[in-house]
Amino acid sequence: MKQIIIWLINFYQTFLSFDKGMLAIFAPGGACKNSPTCSEYTKLMIKKHGSVKGIIMGGRRIISCR
Repeated sequence: MKQIIIWLINFYQTFLSFDKGMLAIFAPGGACKNSPTCSEYTKLMIKKHGSVKGIIMGGRRIISCR
């Protein structure tokens, strides 16, 4: 399960992200105010804490972004 979620995040980062993906041309300089980006942070937390807790931690970070 962990590998599937990480694969989905990698897909998002490669093709859909305004920071790293192909849509970056629409947001020069990046769209994310956080470092690392929320998707990268979620990926790191999933690797460190597992799927459920990592997704919760990543979700909290995404929700806190304004």
